Amino acid sequence: MAASLWRSVFGGSTSAAEEEGGVAFWSNPERAGWLTKQGEYIKTWRRRWFVLKQGKLFWFKDSHVTRASAPRGVIPVASCLTVKGAEDVLNRPFAFEISTRAETMYFIADTEKEKEEWINSIGRSIVQHSRSLADAEVVDYESTKRTAKPPDGDQI
Repeated sequence: MAASLWRSVFGGSTSAAEEEGGVAFWSNPERAGWLTKQGEYIKTWRRRWFVLKQGKLFWFKDSHVTRASAPRGVIPVASCLTVKGAEDVLNRPFAFEISTRAETMYFIADTEKEKEEWINSIGRSIVQHSRSLADAEVVDYESTKRTAKPPDGDQI
């Protein structure tokens, strides 16, 4: 699913900046570090460098990320429903999961502290991006409500 999300979001763009929708993943990430990720089709575990920035979780083969780097994949945080510990599911220490409507992806951090920091960072990003959608809906609802019936009872 992550690969299909990647293809649907980034298709055939040519430059890294164009492919990432203007996200400069190579500088000042909200969080970056090594995680072990389970493959989408072949369920092997691979160590990847992850970068969380502007509502997108990118992963790379190595930690030397530059403007020319090509991400191996991306998860749009707005599509995520939950992020939580998954040691009991995988029977592995420092494991956590990210769930979307379509799939659940599994990751393993190097330490308990790193696992908690990733869960907190991704969780904050999910809330931040879902809040901006919810706020826009409330503003639209409130402005429609005010237009339909002014508070002083006058006709529009």
